[in-house]
Amino acid sequence: MKKFLLLFAAALLAGCAGGPPIDRSYNAASQDSRAQYLILHFTWGSYASSLKVLTEGPVSSHYLVRDNPVEIYGLVDESRRAYHAGVSSWKGQTALNAASIGIEIVNAGNRLADQGIEWEEYPKEQIDAVIALVKWIVARHEIRPDRILGHSDIAPQRKVDPGPKFPWKRLADEGLIPWPDAALVAERRVAYEAQLPGIDWFQQKLSDHGFAVPHTGELDVATQKVLGAFQMKYRQSRFDGVPDAETAAILDVMTSAPANAP
Repeated sequence: MKKFLLLFAAALLAGCAGGPPIDRSYNAASQDSRAQYLILHFTWGSYASSLKVLTEGPVSSHYLVRDNPVEIYGLVDESRRAYHAGVSSWKGQTALNAASIGIEIVNAGNRLADQGIEWEEYPKEQIDAVIALVKWIVARHEIRPDRILGHSDIAPQRKVDPGPKFPWKRLADEGLIPWPDAALVAERRVAYEAQLPGIDWFQQKLSDHGFAVPHTGELDVATQKVLGAFQMKYRQSRFDGVPDAETAAILDVMTSAPANAP
């Protein structure tokens, strides 16, 4: 009787919504969240221009974090796809708009370089808000630490955001993302200073880490952009895309199983 009443009520609701009656008495064990990745961006524009583009233009994001005053705006429901990633790839998965949540952070990036500001700093209060938002999203969708990424990770040939001023280390310190062990990096750097691996080694390690990178054995422009994206995240003091011993050591540690643990 109880089940009949529930079905009857469901039928009435379905009739109101225009769909067929659906029995939701059962629940499949094999399922997870649509959101498998969390992608961080900077807007490269002011708050006003960013809000206009993200609400009226062909691109969008689930959230926009303003700089002054610091506010978080929800622009796209998390159950729906936002158009923030574009042509993208990570560990072989492509078209990441369909499987991600995007956060746009109001920051000029390198837009003010002609005014003497090479890369704009992120205010601490804004980063506090971003981290709180990331924690809230990750907890609900159970997003893996190695899938909290920057736009420059998933589209290194086209994008540099959230840029070299974004404090990835703080996300690591908050337990959100993996980070290379400094002692291991220093230890392995010694060996790589004695003999630097070939470009094919760097390309394979970058691929193992998750990047889409050409395997040409040559330090071509595409490889330099990928290497620069990696350096911009893990060694922000220099991100010129040139292979060196420190980058090799960080890559080696990051692609070793124990160091990839969050």
